[in-house]
Amino acid sequence: MKVTLANPAGACYGVDRALSMVDEALLTGNGKPVHTLGPLIHNPIVVSQYEGRGVKVANDVDDVDSGVLVIRSHGVPMSSMARARVKGLEVVDATCPHVSRAQQEASRMASDGYRVIIVGESGHPEVEAILSYAGENAMVVQDETQIPQLDPNTKIGVVVQTTQPLSKLENVVAYLNERYTDVDVENTIYKKKKNRQEAALELSGKVDAMVVIGGRNSGNTTRLYEICRDSCQNTHHIESADELDPSWFTGCESIGVTAGASTPQAQIKTVVDALEKM
Repeated sequence: MKVTLANPAGACYGVDRALSMVDEALLTGNGKPVHTLGPLIHNPIVVSQYEGRGVKVANDVDDVDSGVLVIRSHGVPMSSMARARVKGLEVVDATCPHVSRAQQEASRMASDGYRVIIVGESGHPEVEAILSYAGENAMVVQDETQIPQLDPNTKIGVVVQTTQPLSKLENVVAYLNERYTDVDVENTIYKKKKNRQEAALELSGKVDAMVVIGGRNSGNTTRLYEICRDSCQNTHHIESADELDPSWFTGCESIGVTAGASTPQAQIKTVVDALEKM
């Protein structure tokens, strides 16, 4: 069987940066306890590996009494950051720079008197963090059908969760532009995410089976799986090589592999190596 890895695939810059910052905190912390506020990334295997190195996951700032607190790549609400500093914790901000940009744009819009609409998944950690910067009247919508009727003179600002499809943002903006005269839009989608999806779609149309690697709690990995499955019915979402089932590939001459933005290269290599040995 020929195994082909999509290009690009795997961990994005923000995830690699977050992992490096935790590594640095462990190296230079002089034995101080290291916690992450929520899972560092949406990858249970990586989170478990760091727990094995002594990094604990805290669900709330109140759960950490001392030491280093790492802010996860998805960011956290402003109130959590403030509470951590008041407690005297050593804060390491590993928020992805693309997420930070969305936060800053939401804050700017709110300060300029715009009612902020965030296009994304309600309840997602990244969206909850952005929401805290967006002013008290901000709202989260998944598509244009969730936008309520507002006063026609309302100034509206739009930002978007960094992993959302561009088509969702475009549909929301088209809807708003038909109804309001002052719409300020910032496309805060991580552009390389689109490249990853396009590469996965192209590869899945050329192979007999497709394997998508990444946490089942990862939204962007789930979208990759859905994109590939639409093109190749024999598509499987796994977190580790241990989940591979040889029966999936009976009669297959070619297998494609891709991975979500929270999947490090070492995890991908383990799966590719296992496939090549089948």
